[in-house]
Amino acid sequence: MRKTLISLLLILPWIASAQDTIPSFSLDQAISYALEHNYSAINASRDIVDAQKQKWETIADGLPQISGAVSYQNQLKQPVAQIPAEFFGGEPGTYQEVVFGQAQSMSATATLTQQIFDGSYIVGVQATKTFLEYSQNNKEKTELDVRKSVVEAYGNVLLAQESVLISERNKATLEENLYETKRIYENGLGDEESVDQLQITLSTVDNQLKNARRMEEITLQMLNLVLGLPIESPTVLTENLDDLTQSKIDLGLIDSEFNIENNVDYKMAANLNQQRALELKLAKSYALPTLNAFVNYGGNSFSDNFNFLNSGQQWFGSSILGVDLNIPIFSSLKRSASTQRAKIALEKAKTQFTEAQAQIRLQLESAKSDYILAIEQYGTSKDNLELAERIEKKNQIKYSEGLATSFELRQAQTQLYNSQQEYLQSMVDVINKKTELENILNQ
Repeated sequence: MRKTLISLLLILPWIASAQDTIPSFSLDQAISYALEHNYSAINASRDIVDAQKQKWETIADGLPQISGAVSYQNQLKQPVAQIPAEFFGGEPGTYQEVVFGQAQSMSATATLTQQIFDGSYIVGVQATKTFLEYSQNNKEKTELDVRKSVVEAYGNVLLAQESVLISERNKATLEENLYETKRIYENGLGDEESVDQLQITLSTVDNQLKNARRMEEITLQMLNLVLGLPIESPTVLTENLDDLTQSKIDLGLIDSEFNIENNVDYKMAANLNQQRALELKLAKSYALPTLNAFVNYGGNSFSDNFNFLNSGQQWFGSSILGVDLNIPIFSSLKRSASTQRAKIALEKAKTQFTEAQAQIRLQLESAKSDYILAIEQYGTSKDNLELAERIEKKNQIKYSEGLATSFELRQAQTQLYNSQQEYLQSMVDVINKKTELENILNQ
């Protein structure tokens, strides 16, 4: 007994620790967790950092650049030149073979370049701001998509869990009915058809229960994937479907003020307009001259042996200061065609921007209508479920008293099961439709 008590004392902290590691979430907690750990959200944050680095990469092109070069040559067989021998006191008409220079040479040069004017660079720097805004808007859209995915996955898990509970209750009721009907039949007071009818219904409900249990596991894995957790994680949901649905009914949301400029799709469409305008400026900039300056300093050294690294080796210095001016003169109308194409792209973007605004407003009205319909269907399905439960209960009593056939009981039960599923689905629809409306309103 003493050993058992000691073992329990040692195991209990481990069990408590294991329970603490099981993740549990309310819907809001799940959304907050996903915005930090979801795979798409993580990469969207990285895209912003990448855009910031790209911005500096573009700016750095116009800042001073320093490069160095080292060259080493070893003439394994030096070229020979012939010079009239009379230069060396020889006979006229004859030639003397001469080798110029030494076999080995090395040069080292450092060059500083500075861009003075380049129209494309100016446009490029302006474009970095637009690209950074695009990355930020894309992150916002990703977060809205993640939020929507979490809400849908969370609701699907609750739906599957409720389906399992309902199917278990339905199965237990049917098993009891089947047992009693079999006893009546065995005592010669019933008919075989009643037993068969109940057996068919029980088999159907049993299959539904098995499928609901499989869906419970699959939907939980899908939720874990959206959250950024291992899919095998035994995640616990702290909310129930009915309470969550009640909290999502808010008709005041329909009358909320809508500022289209807060909508992320509007922002991205405006972003595209800015991008196309900059592309037009870039195409025009190619007709402007470019001006760059440079200065370098280097040295050359010569020797018959590789002793260039010795302190006594002689080096001959040189330095150049220069300016490069490049003036576009004629491109056979290539630049003109490029500019015209950029203008067309800008006009198309403006048209798309106008269309996007109309689509957003239409999406808003559609989302409002879908949300109202979901709430109405929820109320209707709730009433229908209560009616179906009363009808099924009455038929149970009639059947037990011999006033209803097994076929009539099966019809009432089937109607009840359909009403149960419609009621569960209506609750999930309310949750999802509100999220869609909030995404458009950017709330």
